[in-house]
Amino acid sequence: MKTGSSILRSVAGIGGVRGSAASISGREAWARRLPLLPAFIYVFLVTQIPFVLTIYYSFFSWNLLKPGSFRFSGLDNYAGLITDESTRIAVWNTVLLTTSVIAISVILGTGVAMLLNSEVFGKGLMRTLMIAPFLIMPTAGALIWKHTLLNPLYGLLPWLLTPFGLNRIDFVGQAPMVTVVTVEVWRWTPFMMLIILAGLQSQNPEVLEAARVDGANGFQAFRHITLPLVRPFIELGALLGSLFVVQTFDSIYVLTAGGPGEDTTNIPYRLYIVAFQGFSIGQASAIGVVAVIVTIIVATFALRTLFTIFQVEARR
Repeated sequence: MKTGSSILRSVAGIGGVRGSAASISGREAWARRLPLLPAFIYVFLVTQIPFVLTIYYSFFSWNLLKPGSFRFSGLDNYAGLITDESTRIAVWNTVLLTTSVIAISVILGTGVAMLLNSEVFGKGLMRTLMIAPFLIMPTAGALIWKHTLLNPLYGLLPWLLTPFGLNRIDFVGQAPMVTVVTVEVWRWTPFMMLIILAGLQSQNPEVLEAARVDGANGFQAFRHITLPLVRPFIELGALLGSLFVVQTFDSIYVLTAGGPGEDTTNIPYRLYIVAFQGFSIGQASAIGVVAVIVTIIVATFALRTLFTIFQVEARR
């Protein structure tokens, strides 16, 4: 039989082995993370420090055109966002633009995804052509729409409408928000199509075949079988799309420059006007902080939806 001292030595030995194993595993974990340290430091310096400075400046009244104007103002810049009519217009335009683009893009993307998921001639070529708008730079795409397609003097669309007497319509000047929404829908529909198509291709075709045998028509099969399946993918596409559409700047700058008046000025373009035309650093910083907070909220919902999709796929 083991004496008390020998038992204690055995326990101590086991504990020492476990402690050394834990320290080794800890060192291995840090060794695996060490190559990522330069990237982490870079991201921290590029993103977090400027954001902290933006928060700091948002509490000060500072205009670069007025020497000696740098003074602490507390929450005045944030209060000014509530009372400023131009900011309220920018918020409304942002909501209108984002909801319109996302709603139309999801509907069109779902339709195109359903088409590409079926047996149709030239499906590979159609998929490539549909992805193309999403791969074009936003500024280049806006220039194509403004000058090649919509220009009232030499644009393709006015030329096609010449037989109907509509060849001199200035679409950008007369319907600026509709024009911006159209260009953004053209850009984001392929994104929605890709995400929804991924959901459709994970569907078991035998379930649809069984529904047809039971007498369900195409609309009933889509409503009760396909739509519940791809709903998480639609939600993910809508959330991710909202995350980017709410930051739209390129199209507005190229197409309308925020006008006429403030008809197409959204939050990012309002930030540009305040910071780089009015040189009001404090007010612009407050707008930037609010925009980042809204973006973080949308990104949080997007990540939760993405994790939900991963969990559902893992259980299958």
